[in-house]
Amino acid sequence: MLSIGALSKRAGVKVPTIRYYEQVGLLNAPERSDSNQRRYSEADLERLAFIRHGRDLGLTVEAIRGLITLSQHPERPCQDADQIAREHLADVREKIARLKKLEHELERIVSHCDGHSIEDCYVIRALSDHGLCETDHAVHGQDAAFG
Repeated sequence: MLSIGALSKRAGVKVPTIRYYEQVGLLNAPERSDSNQRRYSEADLERLAFIRHGRDLGLTVEAIRGLITLSQHPERPCQDADQIAREHLADVREKIARLKKLEHELERIVSHCDGHSIEDCYVIRALSDHGLCETDHAVHGQDAAFG
């Protein structure tokens, strides 16, 4: 059995993140020692590694939850798991397309800057007037391109 600290180290996941995954139901509540410390099994470590890898790939908590549920039924066809991955791939491709638009627009804006004073700075003017942009590159209601 592993303590939460040992699990954290072996999985490369911070302790608060482990607690969060327990709270949202991705990890089962661990056994407790006589002194009420969390104790994790190798199966918990494997589940945490699965979750971490999914998060590293950008999967949402809900997608990972769905994949965990599917993994508990090994006899079922994998089309549902494939569908989750396909949907995520489509999302990633959409984000890449938005990022390419942003990259193009930023390159264009920077190329207009002659390094004069701020009062003549095209970057500042372009940020002040969206009409100076070539394309609609807004992320629509989101603060970042990764929304």
